Amino acid sequence: MEILTWPLFGEAAKDLAEMVVGDGFRPDLILSIARGGLMIAGSLAYALGIKNLHVMNVEYYTGKGERLEMPVILPPPLTLVDLDTAKVLIADDVADTGHTLAMVRDHVVPQVGEVRTAVLYEKSVSVVNCDYVWRRTDRWIDFPWSTSDALVQPHGSDRVV
Repeated sequence: MEILTWPLFGEAAKDLAEMVVGDGFRPDLILSIARGGLMIAGSLAYALGIKNLHVMNVEYYTGKGERLEMPVILPPPLTLVDLDTAKVLIADDVADTGHTLAMVRDHVVPQVGEVRTAVLYEKSVSVVNCDYVWRRTDRWIDFPWSTSDALVQPHGSDRVV
């Protein structure tokens, strides 16, 4: 098992930002894949001095180790207006199968100038070879933001756990 702690996350975010800078890529905006990509996207935005941050909601995982057959873009869909020359950095926590990243990338590519991807972890089975990867692993990853159970049951239930 791979365990990412909050302090280690800080190091990982800084390392990813340094990879982007070292590569000479200067994104105009960062596109976060929610929910797992929110933390890394925000951290990259601060580290790279980028205020233009967008979020795309995609459902793929339905539980621990359980996922839909294919990822689904949740409403509202992302509409990129007047960004045909923009450089976009797509950020997510992990490229597990890579299908979510591939879907988001393929959705965005026709609308912008250039797209690159940044993840904390990439697994060997990923269908996407990410541009910036902090670590490669095939182990289960415990992220600090998702290791505890939710305080409220999902799908609108008001029952507190």
